[in-house]
Amino acid sequence: MSRIRVDAVLVQAVIAGALSFAHLHDLAAAAGQDGWKAWAYPVSVDLLLVAAWRRMRTTADNRAAWAWFIIALAASLGANVATAGLLDLQDVPAWLRILVAGWPALAFLGGTLLVHSPQAAPTETAPVTAAPLPAPSEPEPAPDVTVERTPEPAPELPSMPALEEAAAPAPAPVSAPAAAVPPALLDHARKLADSHQATTGSRIDSATLRARLGVPAHLADAITAQLA
Repeated sequence: MSRIRVDAVLVQAVIAGALSFAHLHDLAAAAGQDGWKAWAYPVSVDLLLVAAWRRMRTTADNRAAWAWFIIALAASLGANVATAGLLDLQDVPAWLRILVAGWPALAFLGGTLLVHSPQAAPTETAPVTAAPLPAPSEPEPAPDVTVERTPEPAPELPSMPALEEAAAPAPAPVSAPAAAVPPALLDHARKLADSHQATTGSRIDSATLRARLGVPAHLADAITAQLA
């Protein structure tokens, strides 16, 4: 036989429910609801609490379920506090009698809205099917290309007269006639040459003489030849 396991939370729930049930009964009886009517009020409050709690578990973002749960909880806690000596049960105020008398209609409205209100059906996501991959296309065969080479023309041989002209020796260069040197220029050049030799101890060359006189190269060469 399986042993009965005592749950501490279950025992606590039974104690809390019994006390709350008794307090609601006493408050209803003090408000003028005697007999079986006083026992029906605790059942009505607890049923509204259970309906709101079940709706909150199925739909967490349902504001109506939270609202009705708070209303039922306020009715239960209010009865517990009122019967703890804060309210004279022999002289219940008129507004409390009105609340107790109107509670059955309010509890019926809340329970009906919680039980019979439509629930949003979970949307089913359609399975995503992967698009089929395209079949690999076969490579197109490369067209046959025939390369035709044009024969190059044979080099033409030079004619015999051209060979004879290439074999003939080049004529010897004709030396240009010596430039005529004016006597005055020759005398001035001789003075420069003597001065250069006295200063440096060497004969004046054609480049130096050309720079001193400012004459062309062939005329400087001619003067240098005559001074030698």
